[in-house]
Amino acid sequence: MRLSVPVILIALLTILRPLAGAGEGTAEERLFEANRAYRDGRFQDAMQGYESLASEGRAGGHVFYNLGNAYFRLGRLGKAILNYERARLLIPRDADLDFNLGQARARVVDMAPESGTFVDSAFFWVDSLSLREAFLGFAVLNVIFWGLLLIRLSVRSEWSYYAVLLVLVFWLLAGISFGLKWYRVSWDHRAVVLEREVPVRAGPDKGDTVLFNLHEGTVVVRERNEGSWSLISLGDQRRGWLPTRSVEGIKGGY
Repeated sequence: MRLSVPVILIALLTILRPLAGAGEGTAEERLFEANRAYRDGRFQDAMQGYESLASEGRAGGHVFYNLGNAYFRLGRLGKAILNYERARLLIPRDADLDFNLGQARARVVDMAPESGTFVDSAFFWVDSLSLREAFLGFAVLNVIFWGLLLIRLSVRSEWSYYAVLLVLVFWLLAGISFGLKWYRVSWDHRAVVLEREVPVRAGPDKGDTVLFNLHEGTVVVRERNEGSWSLISLGDQRRGWLPTRSVEGIKGGY
């Protein structure tokens, strides 16, 4: 007996729909179990649960935050800061996250001086926005601006003129803010040192001179890779090579 194509499709959908639902339920159950393990003090189990969700691309900002908490409880400062920073890209104004990240940073031996540019000072609010929020703000203002411009073409009144000018200013600011946020996220080369202590050398070889040592949790800028080595910089003064396995990029889990 031959089944028609519609019948086959309906049968496949009938079979696959419960499987899809089961997959979602499994993820929710694993998140619930990871949260319960954390509350019960089983931080290793909680970490593994959150990591499994992150590896499947199911981790939002709060999952990365919880993962950072689990690593912090396990005494793995580098992994804690790494996941706090990943969470900060998605939930930048979370008060608990800011507090815990501050507590973790206070334990880091090597703290790079924070340097800001004129653009950072002029667009100070960009760091408090996620990429999604910056895009939505620009999209909404884009609709309002073009809507007012169409009204202005048909209604030649004084209020429409000033309304268009006012919205134009905010539209430009929102567009620049979104572009700046997109650039920062897309070209985020920051990485976190994961080893307790790692020597930074003058070249990509174990025989090269040790320039200085870095410690777990230090946030560096990874400029490029060469084989199994990475060229990193810490501030404007310190720069050198360390094994790539010693650091992990913040953007890698975003």
